[in-house]
Amino acid sequence: MGPTLVLTRGDVRELLDLDTCIEAVESAFRMHGDGRAGQPGIIGLHTPNGSFHIKAGLLDLGRPYFAAKTNANFMRNRVALGLPTIQGTIVLHDAECGFPLAVMDSIEISILRTGAATAVAAKYLARPDAAVVAIAGCGEQGRVQLRAVSRVRHLRRAFVWDLDPSRAQQLAADLAPELGIEISPVGNLATATRDADICITCTPSEQYILTTNNVRPGTFVAGVGVDNPHKKELHPELMAASTLVVDILDQCATIGDLHHALEEGIITRSHVRAELGAVVVGRAPGRQSEDEITIFDSTGMALQDVAAAAAVYERAVEAGMGKSIDFAS
Repeated sequence: MGPTLVLTRGDVRELLDLDTCIEAVESAFRMHGDGRAGQPGIIGLHTPNGSFHIKAGLLDLGRPYFAAKTNANFMRNRVALGLPTIQGTIVLHDAECGFPLAVMDSIEISILRTGAATAVAAKYLARPDAAVVAIAGCGEQGRVQLRAVSRVRHLRRAFVWDLDPSRAQQLAADLAPELGIEISPVGNLATATRDADICITCTPSEQYILTTNNVRPGTFVAGVGVDNPHKKELHPELMAASTLVVDILDQCATIGDLHHALEEGIITRSHVRAELGAVVVGRAPGRQSEDEITIFDSTGMALQDVAAAAAVYERAVEAGMGKSIDFAS
């Protein structure tokens, strides 16, 4: 079987590009939607300063793979310790015999596959002529979200907002020349979202930041930042007034924005049109009208990690990258 590969964040960055990740993630949703992938699993644990979650799944990509991702999320890290907010690893196994094929840094994969999921959702749920996007949260995820959605829609303008205005200004300076569009930092999120065709929230907020008053008819909304029961971005009334698609229903009902809408009794599970995989394979409709507000509640499906990690591993083997370790010795 050979040794286990150890791949650093730099290795992963070199081996996985956004377009490849979007293709891998769409394939994962397609396999989930047509029943060729089992239900992924998740475990969450909290500490006084942060949290850990473990996401695991199985995919047969011509070769059966299992991957388990352990991510730590500590919001104070960047200021207090100079460390990333999110740190973690992915362990990739051969799912036929259990052999550990690779241990790799999870940060780049988590960043890219989250943006990739929004791109897939926008492909099926945003208006074809959507050209103006509003981004709430200008960290690494805000950047990849804007890059990702530009792959599936012809954008002409973006508004970017962050609690730290300098981060919004830096994102605009960095990505405007790269994407060839006008990017405007704004001090008021609601002003931006009311003029947008696509709204993407990727913040750690514990208060609702997007309401029915902030979103115009025909908008596609991706709620990306909520990945535990304490975070909130999309107001339940906005979710009730919209067509709702989720990545994994049970997961969103536990840790997503859907969780809060259910808990407050504003909607029931029957309000959810479908999981995204069902839309991708055509078992459920995507956008059905120009005026429909569509929401994608994105909590991060483990199958995205499996597909992305497998792509990284296969490219690493082909390129002869990574350090080899024999765990059995």
